[in-house]
Amino acid sequence: MNTLRNKVQLIGNLGNDPEIINLESGKTLAKFNIATNESYTNNKGEKITDTQWHNVVAWGKTAQIIEKYVTKGKEIAIEGKLTSRSYDDKEGNKRYITEVVCSELLMLGK
Repeated sequence: MNTLRNKVQLIGNLGNDPEIINLESGKTLAKFNIATNESYTNNKGEKITDTQWHNVVAWGKTAQIIEKYVTKGKEIAIEGKLTSRSYDDKEGNKRYITEVVCSELLMLGK
């Protein structure tokens, strides 16, 4: 059961082209967001689609694959873990961000 701790699996579409950052250490970082959709029918019989946006980061070889093959609108499946962190913005306000650290990637669709 330990492998189930902090595990996230998402299937969605990229909202924009990935941001690729090559660090001085030689590591590659890919940052992007994906949209997941869930549809349901409300009590009036109307079909409602709820879209959720997820911030995703990937490192190393996974980031290099994303750089070469993944672009805005592509449907992908990812697996990773959920992380939260904080930082101070330019005005000195503390900001919080939650993101998925992608460890597995599967390209779907055409």
